[in-house]
Amino acid sequence: MEQELRNKVKEAAKEYYKEVFGKKREFDYIPPSGKLLGEEELMNMIDASLDMWLTAGRFNKEFETKFAKYLGVKYALSTNSGSSANLLAFSALTSHKLGDRRLKKGDEVISVAAGFPTTINPIIQQGMVPVFVDCEIGTYNIDANKIEEAITNKTKAIFLAHTLGNSYDLDKIMELAEKYNLWVIEDSCDALGGEYKGRKIGTIGHIGTFSFYPAHHLTMGEGGAVITNDAQLYKIIMSFRDWGRDCCCPPGRDGVCGKRFSQQLGNLPYGYDHKYTYSHIGFNLKITDWQAALGCSQIDKLDGFLAIRRRNAKLLTEKLSDLSEYLILPKINDGVKPSWFGYLISVKDNAPFTKQEMVEYLENHKIGTRQLFAGNILRQPMIVDNDVKFRIGASDILSSKDLNEDWYKKLPNTEFIMNNTFWVGTFPALGEEEITRIANTIREFVEGKV
Repeated sequence: MEQELRNKVKEAAKEYYKEVFGKKREFDYIPPSGKLLGEEELMNMIDASLDMWLTAGRFNKEFETKFAKYLGVKYALSTNSGSSANLLAFSALTSHKLGDRRLKKGDEVISVAAGFPTTINPIIQQGMVPVFVDCEIGTYNIDANKIEEAITNKTKAIFLAHTLGNSYDLDKIMELAEKYNLWVIEDSCDALGGEYKGRKIGTIGHIGTFSFYPAHHLTMGEGGAVITNDAQLYKIIMSFRDWGRDCCCPPGRDGVCGKRFSQQLGNLPYGYDHKYTYSHIGFNLKITDWQAALGCSQIDKLDGFLAIRRRNAKLLTEKLSDLSEYLILPKINDGVKPSWFGYLISVKDNAPFTKQEMVEYLENHKIGTRQLFAGNILRQPMIVDNDVKFRIGASDILSSKDLNEDWYKKLPNTEFIMNNTFWVGTFPALGEEEITRIANTIREFVEGKV
């Protein structure tokens, strides 16, 4: 009877979906990003609702298993956002369980200033010093050849995002990590499904992070994940995610760890309930089963989504390549297969127009655009208006009060990105018609200015 009623609810929902959402989406305004949901996602969310299980449950277990298998890693942990994934990944490296390798206040971490703030925020929040290295134009990733000169005896980690699905030089970065005994976190929130020399982006460093916000390669509405092949890091990340507790038992289940009343930890009495024993100063950053249910359906479609993103990027390159006198189109390094979160375009300094003029033209003609997130994060109020300590390349430690135009010039490509670079959409709801319209509008603007 229960299954029969469940099926009736789902059949009615299928009819609702077909009537309300089943028509092909027509774009008046072409946004730079978006989600693509089908009736399968709705069915899974209804299943999760009818379970009446309010936190992570069977769908979450299924998603974590599927996600780890897709990436070819041992461990995957869901969390409530990509920003939380970054916070968990970085916080895990501060654990006392890592001994001499733990990160401590005052340690330095290599990153870039052209990116999203939640790659940088955990470094600052944990009392460490971000070290900003300049980027390449074209890939918009860190210039790996400039990393080593920025390393000191205080450098303990490299924490970098793969820019819009296009990988940085992981060979060089992992070589430096081994040479100087550094941790590597691959912020892959914008790069799910991208590949570096046949391996999935996010799986080569010690920890990888991902986002499932609606703009991303698959969506849970809100959501993210942390992956690793290291059993110790997996347990530490789980602890930080789940209030900092020492126990690995999932919500609603007791005794999975087999040690519930048989240990003495900290200064607690012997046998104190392991479910209420805390080994880290953690958070609660879990997801709900509704989100996981959505992710279980989306991951089955991921390869198809990626194929469309790659087709859309290729089509934009084909249609815009003859404008190279004025525009810089994305560059792909050898061995990289991007997953194209978006399509980056830079206006050359000698062009007879500015990025701002082009962006305004596109928006006025209903083509959505985005900046490369913070541009130069050292110019953002989060840095300028707070007492933040950092380094630029091989400089001494600076404070926000030291910033001036001469210091910004030490990151020339980052400044160029802020002033000259933007991106347009490649997401899978866009077809050849929309991509052609984007390219034609860009061409109309350029030809009108030349």
